[in-house]
Amino acid sequence: MLNILWVVMMAGGIMFAAFHGTMGEVTETFINSSTEAVNLCIFMLGVIGLWNGMMEIAVKSGLMQRAASMMYPFIHWLFPDIPKGHKANEYIAANMAANILGLGWAATPAGLKAMKELKSLEKRADRATDMMCAFLVLNISSLQLIPINMIAYRSQYGSAEPASVVFPSICATALSTLAGILFIKGMELIKYYERKWRKR
Repeated sequence: MLNILWVVMMAGGIMFAAFHGTMGEVTETFINSSTEAVNLCIFMLGVIGLWNGMMEIAVKSGLMQRAASMMYPFIHWLFPDIPKGHKANEYIAANMAANILGLGWAATPAGLKAMKELKSLEKRADRATDMMCAFLVLNISSLQLIPINMIAYRSQYGSAEPASVVFPSICATALSTLAGILFIKGMELIKYYERKWRKR
């Protein structure tokens, strides 16, 4: 659906430019934008490689396993159906740590692996579990203490104070994470009372 939307917008823009005689400006914009996109990708490649590599080292060295053990009380409170020692705990911890550092690229592989492990706990293959939905909500809200990606983007585009976004980012993501947690626990409470009502 999103691909269709992009095609419609681009085709509409090109047709508008053709009818109004501004195809030259459109072509120039395409060239400049593609050049800028390549430069940005090259600039961000080092940041991606560094932090993804560090996260991979942390996982393989057992550091994330220890972090998962330390974070287990919180993870178990959010996802009470995950057994202790299950691999999903480690991947959830890695995903949360990467999100806190603002590393969306490093968070994504850990998040996909966490989803795969959570799926293995569900016998039915045609539905998402409550834990999977809860993890998705938490992952989207993603508390960020150091938005490294945003700082790097701002630095690339010449911001005088690229790190000035840190405090607003903490406030915004703290509120979104709190809202996500309240939603998760609220849905748990509703389902608890639904099961209790059905037993009557």
